[in-house]
Formats: sequence, C-alpha cells, structure tokens
Amino acid sequence: MQQVIQTEKLPIKMWLYDVEESALQQIKNIANLPFAFRHVCLMPDAHSGYGMPIGGVFATKEAIIPNAVGVDIGCGMCAIRTNIPYTELSHHTLKSIMSDIRGVIPLGFEHHKERQDERRMPQDYNIDEMKVVKQEYLSALKQIGTLGGGNHFIEIQKDNENIVWIMVHSGSRNIGLKVAEHYNKVAKKLNSLWQSSINPKADLAFLPFETREAREYYAEMKYCVEFAFGNRSLMMDRIVEIFRTTIKDITFEAMINIAHNYAAWEKHFDEKVLVHRKGATSAKAGETGIIPGSQGTSSFIIEGLGNPESFMSCSHGAGRIMSRNQAIKTLDLEEEKTRLDKLGIIHSIRHKRDLDEAASAYKDISQVMNLQSDLVKILYKLSPLAEIKG
Repeated sequence: MQQVIQTEKLPIKMWLYDVEESALQQIKNIANLPFAFRHVCLMPDAHSGYGMPIGGVFATKEAIIPNAVGVDIGCGMCAIRTNIPYTELSHHTLKSIMSDIRGVIPLGFEHHKERQDERRMPQDYNIDEMKVVKQEYLSALKQIGTLGGGNHFIEIQKDNENIVWIMVHSGSRNIGLKVAEHYNKVAKKLNSLWQSSINPKADLAFLPFETREAREYYAEMKYCVEFAFGNRSLMMDRIVEIFRTTIKDITFEAMINIAHNYAAWEKHFDEKVLVHRKGATSAKAGETGIIPGSQGTSSFIIEGLGNPESFMSCSHGAGRIMSRNQAIKTLDLEEEKTRLDKLGIIHSIRHKRDLDEAASAYKDISQVMNLQSDLVKILYKLSPLAEIKG
C-alpha cells in the first residue's frame, strides 16, 4: 500500500503514487457515499471512468451502483498453458494459426451469421424474469464466441520457461452494455424521485437492495458475468481446436479465468458486503489470476495474496495514460509497427485507429506490478509472440 488519503467520511487506500485529478475526485465521491463500507481502494492501474474510476474497488452493505460495475459487465481474461516450447512453433505455423483464428472468431463489431449452441449460454436462469436479457437473448446467441473491439485481444505468448500460452481478453458484448445502460437510467430516475443527497453530476446513481430494481439488476449482472465467461470459453475452445489440428501431441492445462467488471457478495472484515470491482480483479489468497500488459508488452499469471486492505483485489492491467482518441491522434503508426516488428511479434496493426491500444498509451506494466507486490506474487511472466486486436 502506497498512501492513504482521508476524506470527509472514509479513507482512500491507493496502490500508486500519482493519479490524475479526475480519477482522484471520482474515488473521493465514492468514499463519501453514505453507504460505502470501511474504506475505498485505487489499484495501481487506476484512471478515470464513468462515475467510478477504472481500477476502483469498494464495498457496501445496502446498495449497488451500476456505474461502479461498468458497461462491459464481466469483461475479463482467460489463459491456457500448453506443453509446447515456443521453439517448436515456426513463424510460418504461427501465422497460419492466427489466420485460422480470424476465420472462426469474429472481431470488432462482427458477429456470427448463425446462432450458436444455446448450451453455451448461462444456464439456471429464468430469462422471462429478466427484462434486458430476454430482449437481447437472440442477438446474444450470435455474439457469444466473438472478440469485440477496443482493448480486447487474442495473444499467443511464451512464458519465462519458453512454453507457449494462449490468452483471450473479452467481455459480455452488447448484452452487458444494454443491461448496464438500462439499470443506470433506472437508478438515476429513482434517485431523482427520492431526492437523493448524492450529486447527480457524480454519476453514481444507486439502487438500495431493499428495492426490486436492485435485485433485478444484480440478477441480470450475474447473467452477463456468466455470458462473458461463456464468450471467452467458446473462443478458447475454437483456438485450442486449431492448435490441436496444427500441432501433433499438443496438450493443454486447465483454463484460468478471471473477471474484472462486476459486483459480488463476499466476507471482509467479518462483514458480508457487496464488493464492486471496476477494472480490478479478485486476488484472494492462493487464487490464480491474470494481469495483462498493453500491446506488445509482458503479461503476468499471478497468485493472490489475500490482502484484506484491498478487499483481496489487484489491478486488471497496465492502466491508460492516454484516451483512445488521444493515442490515435498523437502516436505514430509506423513507429508502433516498427516496434512490434523488431520484437518479432506477428500483428495486424495497419491503421491509425489501431494505435488506441499502443503501449505508449498505457502505464509501464512492470511499475504497476511493483506497486502491488503486497497484493499478488508473479507465477509466470509472459511475452507476446502473436496477437489479434479486437
């Protein structure tokens, strides 16, 4: 833990030295909420978001805030370690694998043309009781198993033992966005009717758990978290099948999965509380997680240390220092392509818009990892061999 800031109500515990003023004000707004529990946290990758900063963690006992979960509900990472040394994976074979992946996984705004197997969708839910999920269900059947855009990616990597890994970063696609937007609007309307003391400009409209609307949001949010996991799992299954077809005698370890936009009931400081993690992941003692770097930089497989002061959480990545638009306008396309080429990374950076995820738009992942050494320990350091950007 690097520093503590005291607000009018609760302290802010920050695992970083410098934070942009807008993100600091957002976390101060969280700390002064009447229902916030004990303290609030900023992870080392923190930067401004909508209402709550990305990299923010806090808990409540009575309420849930849609904007403290975010619009890409359940977005997260999955990774699988193979038994293949990267030296056995020729440049030609790797390019062929990446081409095959693009053939079976739609990227960006693309969806499948046909509905996917319904067994891939979250089970044990009555979607007739879910207003947004029911409305979006048929569209979601074409979106499951698709990467999406923004900072979503597929990477083939090697670890510090020179073994090949597969990593996927993706979320709940349009269904998560629709759930988030709907319930944030509901919360805003209700807060206005109740004449809530919380400044509407803070964009932290809340739903008390004694209300039907809060329970409905929580159920639909959980559905989206499971959908996002199903989305990543389907993509990973199809990538694994391509590797099996291409490489003889390849085997795969169990998949690691971790989400970073959600709220969950957990026990902390002997209390049952609802922990909101927005751009932060769970890091319970012994829990295996994933912290990716930016485009062309290292990622990390980690083990949580269960630090109670962070509500057993850690960063979800490197954290932006430039907005996407700023990166596209100011960074040099040829420089980014040359950098990746010199690293020997197979990539598809072709247009200025691809600069939104350039390493220069993000914090140094090594520094981020150093700042949270009391939250996680590193199991594997991964270096990219090839990547597909969403």
